[in-house]
Amino acid sequence: MKIGFIGDIVGKPGRLIIKRHLKRLREEHFLDLVIANSENASHGFGLTAKNCEELLGYGIDVMTGGNHSFDKKEIFELFETHPVIRPMNYPLSAPGKGIYFADVNGIKVAVLNLMGHYTMPMVDNPFTMISGVVASLKAEGITHIVLDMHAEASSEKNALLHIVGEEVSAILGTHTHIGTDDLQVIGGCCYVTDVGLTGCRDGVIGMDKAVPLKRFLSGLGGHHNIPNECQAIFQMVVFEMNEQGRCIGAEKIKIYDDAPKVVTSAWMD
Repeated sequence: MKIGFIGDIVGKPGRLIIKRHLKRLREEHFLDLVIANSENASHGFGLTAKNCEELLGYGIDVMTGGNHSFDKKEIFELFETHPVIRPMNYPLSAPGKGIYFADVNGIKVAVLNLMGHYTMPMVDNPFTMISGVVASLKAEGITHIVLDMHAEASSEKNALLHIVGEEVSAILGTHTHIGTDDLQVIGGCCYVTDVGLTGCRDGVIGMDKAVPLKRFLSGLGGHHNIPNECQAIFQMVVFEMNEQGRCIGAEKIKIYDDAPKVVTSAWMD
């Protein structure tokens, strides 16, 4: 089984570069399932119903979230009707769920969404929660488990590898929008600290650079914008799992605008 995971989709440029490339990549890499973090897909903040349908039409099967999951209130209904989840360690009273079960050729794949603590909204402890969740899934016979860890601190994502890496198929880091160069398969788990954004690459973490630079230079903020036209990047991790749910190979795919894809193989332990 082969799965593709796309990093944070940021606004219209991110959606458009997915439109240009994803269906072809699904065929070239024989992808059975595509997961994407979509909490920034609608002008950088949240996900609308229109953009949700758009991304599903481009070939995405499941969408995860993070600290911007609730920015668009229409997301509440999407949680009930579409394959959209939010971090599971939000309070129980929050709308939505943190897990989605996908059927891939008769095999149940659990897609989990978790959020870190550092600089994030108030959520339950992700580290004490995740072990119990994974144990429950394994008790049900579910061995194919993919986890999106949405966190600012690289240490939190790396720690998660040592906590549940031997029990889950993949831990894919999101949130910082900056891809890291540590893709690896260790102990049968695919791990990367951050997949990186899919969207504008010539601004600041996918946004127009004017407001971030103003803030850094003067201390004054403003409304973040995403340009309609920019130099874009598509970033996706592709990994393969065996029948036992262990990862047996992974690679990082990057496409700059419409140039040929750049493929980097994971380090294998």
